[in-house]
Amino acid sequence: MHDQATTVSHVFFGLDPLWVSTILFIATYALIVTEKINRAIVALLGAGLMITLGVLNQEAAIHGIDFNTLGLLTGMMVIVAITSRSGVFQYVAIWSAKKVAARPWGILLMLSIITAVFSALLDNVTTVLLIAPVTLLITEELEIEPYPFLFSEIFASNIGGASTLIGDPPNIMIGSAVHLSFNDFLINLAPITPLIMLVTLLIIYLIWGRKMQASDEARQRIMQFKESEAIKDVALLKRSLFVLGLVVTAFVIAHPMGLEPATIAMLGGALLLLLSNLGNGAEEQAENVHHTFAEVEWVTIFFFVGLFIVVAGIERAGLLTLLADWVIDLTGGDMTTTAMAILWVSSIVSALVDNIPFVATMIPVIESMAPTFGGEAFLLPLWWSLALGACLGGNGSLIGASANLIIAGFAERAGHRIRFLPFMIMAFPLMIVSILIASVYVYLRYL
Repeated sequence: MHDQATTVSHVFFGLDPLWVSTILFIATYALIVTEKINRAIVALLGAGLMITLGVLNQEAAIHGIDFNTLGLLTGMMVIVAITSRSGVFQYVAIWSAKKVAARPWGILLMLSIITAVFSALLDNVTTVLLIAPVTLLITEELEIEPYPFLFSEIFASNIGGASTLIGDPPNIMIGSAVHLSFNDFLINLAPITPLIMLVTLLIIYLIWGRKMQASDEARQRIMQFKESEAIKDVALLKRSLFVLGLVVTAFVIAHPMGLEPATIAMLGGALLLLLSNLGNGAEEQAENVHHTFAEVEWVTIFFFVGLFIVVAGIERAGLLTLLADWVIDLTGGDMTTTAMAILWVSSIVSALVDNIPFVATMIPVIESMAPTFGGEAFLLPLWWSLALGACLGGNGSLIGASANLIIAGFAERAGHRIRFLPFMIMAFPLMIVSILIASVYVYLRYL
């Protein structure tokens, strides 16, 4: 926590910075939830007002931005944008559909597992950007309803994303704030995600799996797809897989070398940009680089920038310390009660609002609890509870996580609108099942 005198300027009209920042924060949050105005616009406006009204000065605002999170996201987006041009993701989807003889339940199972694995290794937002269009293509050929497939992929993306540092934006934010390594997430969160995935798929099978049927002709059309034709550029594929291998290896061995994930992702992105442009003329290079950067989710990046500044405002004004004290009073300073409260509250709140702003708010709240529990080293159960709650809670509704909104967008463009309430009626109870499993895991392993 920074000294308030150095970071909180004089708020206009002599108003209390605590009140000004709280009102700005609630207004920003409310507008993000209504989705009437694009969330990046809302976050940047909120950030600008925090500085203009004097809650923060510009220096403190910049200090509040977590550049490690932004660098990691941007670097991975660049790598995936270039890799996807090779056609490897379409190849994997078609190959997996043929491996199960184009049987609908088999395809749902394979696409869900692929979504979970890619979500852990790349990140879940990018994964669904690549998997959803292929899913819609396959279900259209099979002449079956895509909804169960997309529903399952939403769950798979958030469960898979929960298992690694780079899988889901909340994990990136927690890892960056607390200096947790790729291996920390792998050792602590990856063991429970396969069980949650298994139980989820079992329930989805009981709901839809037994009723899934496709005609022999439709299945035959899928079997005639040539996955090798999906690969558009073999040289690019080799270079992309080489860089991806280097990046994942570097994540695993980074901690002893003192390297942050953002550095690795940015260097990987730059290396792949170089390799994919070797031998090209200046004009072609310029076009390629422009094309790659155009595919970076800048809306998400600038949403984060604004959000970090808004949260820095309420942190400097003292609101988050008050919240932390309130939580400790409620739980009596008991570690087990606090961890379970964070797990359940973060899952339910993450289902109702996007999990990114919630986690951005909770990180400094948990950091403020360090003195109560005997120092930062004793807060680990709380961090794992927050990560599991936020990532898995994202499955509870359509607005719970960015990946959900991306899949819903693809579905709507293809004429298969996913409605908010029917989705939530099925998704919320299924999310609660995953949180029950996570609760048992956190309790037995850490408490």
